[in-house]
Amino acid sequence: MKRKLKRYDKTIAVIFGVLTLLFLILAFTSKDFFEWAYERHQNQLSWYLRPLFLIPFCYFAYKKSWGGILGTIFLLLTSMFWFPKPEVISEQVKQFLEMEKDYLSGDWGFAKLLMTSLIPISFIALGVAFWKRSLWFGLSVVIFMAVGKMVWSVAFGGEAGKSIFVPAIIGLVICISLIYIGFRKLEKKKRE
Repeated sequence: MKRKLKRYDKTIAVIFGVLTLLFLILAFTSKDFFEWAYERHQNQLSWYLRPLFLIPFCYFAYKKSWGGILGTIFLLLTSMFWFPKPEVISEQVKQFLEMEKDYLSGDWGFAKLLMTSLIPISFIALGVAFWKRSLWFGLSVVIFMAVGKMVWSVAFGGEAGKSIFVPAIIGLVICISLIYIGFRKLEKKKRE
């Protein structure tokens, strides 16, 4: 079974790569879809769920599976609208997501491109860390990603940016713990 999956890994990667690209094109070209997705993104369940996608991302990088890595990225991106629009939305969440929408739909100058490029660069660094089996480098990248998201949120969202702190910190603690435990188990299994 493992060999079969490995044989189709590149095909799976291409499929998820294309789906991710189509998702991004749809999100940035269809105002209706963009608004629909952001209405559902107000449901904070997605805020708690999204950081947890770093766990399978690291696992698939460790296993050197492009299909798993790109599948996880696709699921991470689309998870923002998996939950229904919440009945009650805190004012802080509304303000923060309004800032985020304005950021994404506003003008894209060099500084914004440079800053936003830290996201794919972080994912590449995280993937490389676990591809090369470097636990400490990988955990450092996970911490950088969480702290970077919190700093960005407050820098651009002010007080409303603090609304992501609890989900980010809980996600960080869970990710570090499970990635550490999983890595140790995989390494132990490899030595046996």
